[in-house]
Amino acid sequence: MKVLLTQDVPGLGTAGEVKEVALGYARNYLIPKGLAVAATPGTLRMVQAQQKAQKEREARLAERVAELSERMATLTLTFQAKAGPTGRLYGSVTTADIAEALERELGVRFDRRKIASSPLREVGEHTILVRLSRDVEVQVPVVVQAEGAEEPSEETAESAD
Repeated sequence: MKVLLTQDVPGLGTAGEVKEVALGYARNYLIPKGLAVAATPGTLRMVQAQQKAQKEREARLAERVAELSERMATLTLTFQAKAGPTGRLYGSVTTADIAEALERELGVRFDRRKIASSPLREVGEHTILVRLSRDVEVQVPVVVQAEGAEEPSEETAESAD
């Protein structure tokens, strides 16, 4: 009997494959457990349509991810935070803060769990990794500045001499 596997079955095949199996194996095990359905012409057409739609969705997603990664390649995020004299922050810049800044800059919602970074606790330049999909990761530079810190002006530098 030909069956269409709805789930991966060890030793038999993966979901979406059509396999020839013994009638008893199909009737008594695969079909009752929801692991397979009888491979009729109607179910085969339905599965082909679903696979085609899935490929189209994946192609659109890949296109959006490529465009987003190009936009992110030129982006630098800057954060202001209170810091001590040694450059250590009193708080931290978290993945939620980074996700919020990315959403503000790009207009696209980011899940903080897709940002591979521990909280940033030091003033300076950092590089974070953002996963856009299973295959695409983008490195984004992040600059953390001390709040109220100014660049030394020429007058201050001269008076120090």
